[in-house]
Amino acid sequence: MWGMHAGKTGDADSLFLKRNVIGLGWPQITDLSLLAANREAFRAVMAEAYPQAKPGAIPVSAGQLYRFVHEMQPGDLVVYPSKRDRVIHIGRVVGPYRYDPSDEPGYPHQRTVTWLKAVPRTSMSQGALYEIGSAMSLFQIRNFAEEFRLAIEGKAPPIPPVDEDETVGLVAEEIEETTRDFILKTLEQELKGHPLAQFVGHLLNTMGYRTRVSDPGPDRGIDIIAHRDELGFEPPIIKVQVKSSPGSSGNPEVASLYGNIASDEFGLFVTLGTFTTAARNFAAGKSNLRLIDGNALVDLVLVHYDQFDSRYKGILPLKRVYIPASLKED
Repeated sequence: MWGMHAGKTGDADSLFLKRNVIGLGWPQITDLSLLAANREAFRAVMAEAYPQAKPGAIPVSAGQLYRFVHEMQPGDLVVYPSKRDRVIHIGRVVGPYRYDPSDEPGYPHQRTVTWLKAVPRTSMSQGALYEIGSAMSLFQIRNFAEEFRLAIEGKAPPIPPVDEDETVGLVAEEIEETTRDFILKTLEQELKGHPLAQFVGHLLNTMGYRTRVSDPGPDRGIDIIAHRDELGFEPPIIKVQVKSSPGSSGNPEVASLYGNIASDEFGLFVTLGTFTTAARNFAAGKSNLRLIDGNALVDLVLVHYDQFDSRYKGILPLKRVYIPASLKED
C-alpha cells in the first residue's frame, strides 16, 4: 500500500482525480523506463538534472522515483489525501509506469489508477492520518494499512474519542521526537566547533545574561564568560565550556572545567552529546557547577526560541504548532 501527495498545495489534484492518474514531479527528468533498473542510475540522473539540489536530497528524491517505477505494481493499493476537498481517496494501481508530460507538465511520471473509495479524514484514526502526512510525495503505508483496507469495504473500526485514542499520544511523541532530532542534527551540522559557542552565547543573552565569547583557538577550557551586569564585575560570574561533538563527555573534561572555577564563580558545561555517570556524579557534589546535555539544550532552545535573532532562526527554522492537550498528558 502506497501513499501519494499531489504537491504542497494539491496542484495535481485534478490530474489525480479527474484523469484517474497518480504522478510524480521532477519534470527535468524524462522517461525513467529508459534507465537501468537500479538506484544508482536514478541517483545519477537526479544529480545531473538538479545540480542545485542538496546532496542529502538526491538519494531521497531518486528513491521515490525508483520505487514508483520498479517497486509499485499493478494491483497495489494507493492512498491519496486530497488537500482540496479534505477527503482521503483510496484506489488500486492498474497500469505500468509511463512518461507523459502532456496532461500535466509538472507531473510527467505517471501510473493509471482506479479509485475505489473516498472517506472523510474524520473517519480515520489519528495515527492513520499521521502516517499519510509524510513529507515525501511517495511513501509506503505500513502501520495503519489494515485500517485503510477496511475503509474500502466500509468496515473501518469505530474511531474512539480523541481523549481515548491511543494513537493520538503516539503521534504527539513522534512529532516531539522528530523536532528534537532536527534541532540537535542542525546544531551539530551547521554550528560545528566555535560557532556553537557563539550560539550558546546568544542563547544565554535571551535568558538575560551578557556574554563574552572567546575568540577561536586555545581557550583553556573556557568558551564563554557570562554575567548579569554590563561590565562583568558583579557576581555571579559564569564560565562556560561548549562541546559541539555528539559523543559522551567524561569526568576528566568536567573536572578540568571545574579547575578553572573560583569559589565565588559558577561553571557551566554545555554539550550536544551526553555525560558519563562519573561526570554527573562529580557535578552533583558541586553546587556551583551545572551540566547541560543535548536534551537539556533542546529544552532551552524551545523555551527561548522566540527571542532568537533572525540569523539563528534562519539556521534553525521552527514553526509553532498547537496540539490537543490530551496529547501531552500521561
